[in-house]
Amino acid sequence: MKKQTIWILTILMVATFVGLLCIQILYMKNMVQMRYEQFTQGVRQSLLNVALRLEQDETRYFLDEEFYRLAATSVTTQRFSDGVSQDQGVKFSFTTPSGLEGDLTIKGDAQEITKIKDAEKAATQSYRRLQKAYRDQYLYQKGIIDDVILNIISRASERPIVERADSAIVKRYLTQELDTIGIRVPFEYAVVNYLGTVQYKSPGYKPAAVANDNLFVQTLFANDPGGKYNYLKVYFPTKKDYIFSSISFMVPSFAFTLILLIIFVFTIIVAFRQKKLTEMKNDFINNMTHEFKTPISSISLAAQMLNDPAVRKSPAMLQQISTVINDETKRLRFQVEKVLQMSMFERQKATLKIVDLDANLAIFNIVNTFKLKVEKYGGKITARLDAMDAIVNVDEMHFTNVIFNLLDNAVKYRREDVPLNLIVSSRDISDERLEICIEDNGIGMRRDDLKKIFDKFYRVSTGNRHDVKGFGLGLAYVKKMISELGGEISVESELNVGTKFIIILPLTKN
Repeated sequence: MKKQTIWILTILMVATFVGLLCIQILYMKNMVQMRYEQFTQGVRQSLLNVALRLEQDETRYFLDEEFYRLAATSVTTQRFSDGVSQDQGVKFSFTTPSGLEGDLTIKGDAQEITKIKDAEKAATQSYRRLQKAYRDQYLYQKGIIDDVILNIISRASERPIVERADSAIVKRYLTQELDTIGIRVPFEYAVVNYLGTVQYKSPGYKPAAVANDNLFVQTLFANDPGGKYNYLKVYFPTKKDYIFSSISFMVPSFAFTLILLIIFVFTIIVAFRQKKLTEMKNDFINNMTHEFKTPISSISLAAQMLNDPAVRKSPAMLQQISTVINDETKRLRFQVEKVLQMSMFERQKATLKIVDLDANLAIFNIVNTFKLKVEKYGGKITARLDAMDAIVNVDEMHFTNVIFNLLDNAVKYRREDVPLNLIVSSRDISDERLEICIEDNGIGMRRDDLKKIFDKFYRVSTGNRHDVKGFGLGLAYVKKMISELGGEISVESELNVGTKFIIILPLTKN
């Protein structure tokens, strides 16, 4: 897959994930806002209902107080006058409640009229009694209500607030009203007067710790005179937990989306690294193929020359051919080691052949072998092997490769204006450890480079120099091998002064 295609897919996927996260965050924000508004509206309505119930309680209080003091009153009701007998019949006079007067005459047989008259009298008397009872009851209740209203207006505000709104009753009413709308959250409350003085409060009421959006205030007995107002203040210590618990189902969704985004980004990074590694491998193989051809061709040519009888008779020619074969063999060996180093990064853990090795002796042999290469560039290499105890438990081949890599880097990154000076030293340090230092006077490194030189594929900039080849694997291999051997490696460097690598390995406990 092309790099451009990967970038396009990456941008699209990241934009999709970011958009999804934004939508989820916006949805959660709207949900929280809606829950806040519902909570606020519900609490305010509950407080209003509590205040109304307290006023109803006070009305009942005055009704009970006045009930036995009021007497019933009566009023004049509509009645028929006694009938007056006449020749034409019986004449009745009546007056309506509104003051209208009228006459009613019943004609006919006198005896029948008398019967009707007696029945009418009985019905009228029964109607009057019933009407009087209803009116008496109405007037009685009206009198009670009138007196109660007068008492509420004149006496209610004089009663102590602790009697008008008892603490236990207020708490019970609050609990009932909040439970009715589904708010089952712990609350703290207090009743204060118009001066802000607390009349009574719940045990956990702490107004100083209450945020403005969490304090709800309701006026009690709003019809009291202005200077006698009392207020019910309520807040909810766990309000935020209650609000966010309603959207807790969104948290796993948000978390899973975030995890998917992280996994996707990690996958893309790995894909780019693998693509880079593949490209580097291909370049490495191509370069190695070319590098192998040269020494193989040289060795093949030398072998053909040995078949010439004239060459075999010349000791000088034999010596020259032998030198060529030896040099090209070393070159092949070096290239093979590079391939082996490359393979180290394909394994999670290297397969090591651990042996007890005298580090001083190994370093001495490496220095003698490497001396010719250093002297070829007009430099010198010095070994200062001061360690009294230098037996370490390492893989000999990889240990040798580590030292060779560091020495080879010193040669590659030498300065052209001064002769190369290499110093390899060893010394004993505390805690039964051995310190090996490889120091040069090369081009050095910047401080920013020191943080990355042990990363795979990272190469230090060499300015205008184009003769330094590599793939950024040498120091990564060194770091990996030292770690596998239980040691540590660090570097000190100054630009245009030189570089010093410090290796610390544990000594064999024997």
